[in-house]
Amino acid sequence: MINLKTQEEIQIIREGGKILATVIKELEKMAKSGITTLELDRAAEALILSAGAKPAFKGYLDFPFSLCASVNENIVHGYPSKYVLKEGDLLKLDLGVLYKGFNTDMAITVAVGKVSFEAKRLIDVTKKSLRLAIKKAKVGNTIGDIGNTVQRFVEDQGFGVVRELCGHGIGKTVHEDPKVPNYGKRQAGEKLVEGMVICIEPMVTMGDYNLRPSADGYGYASKDGSLSAHFEHTIAITNSGPKVLTEI
Repeated sequence: MINLKTQEEIQIIREGGKILATVIKELEKMAKSGITTLELDRAAEALILSAGAKPAFKGYLDFPFSLCASVNENIVHGYPSKYVLKEGDLLKLDLGVLYKGFNTDMAITVAVGKVSFEAKRLIDVTKKSLRLAIKKAKVGNTIGDIGNTVQRFVEDQGFGVVRELCGHGIGKTVHEDPKVPNYGKRQAGEKLVEGMVICIEPMVTMGDYNLRPSADGYGYASKDGSLSAHFEHTIAITNSGPKVLTEI
């Protein structure tokens, strides 16, 4: 069942989203060669708590950290660890905030130092696919319109679109209906109506889109070991167009 949100609830989610976007921005500044992903996790939790919110992921489905930190071929849900970031790494930062009873979810991909031309293009394509998808998040369109937009753009650029994982609704729980795949057909799936709040999150690989469990046993990595990228925003569907709730 899709839980529609009131304008007042969307405003609370927007306030939480601003906290989340601010924390992500700080983590992006910290993500340099020489720092561990565990240090980033501790910083994320401290920043969230100091802002009067709570980490949404900690304890969710037994996840023991606040931050998902996934490096290179690892796409999502990676455990923070003593891994030391080095020049050329692609780091995916995926973070959630619980504020006044409502969740927000956001992800970015950070290039650590100088990366290859193709790695930079992978990041740019994934980020642009999210921008294009958000434009489709309008009343009267469908979930399929969002996924189709991501898939066509990404595949036209020669990259793979992950099928096994998808975006989702969000609200009082981190994952709600509907599922929001990054592939699909136009005018397929649920109709978008005012009051829906969804997370759109393209997950893209440089090679094949199939996945395998990552080494930590919790996250997911590209099956062929190719580099991956991930971007995500929490979006409100309104009669005046899509509203990004996870930005400063």
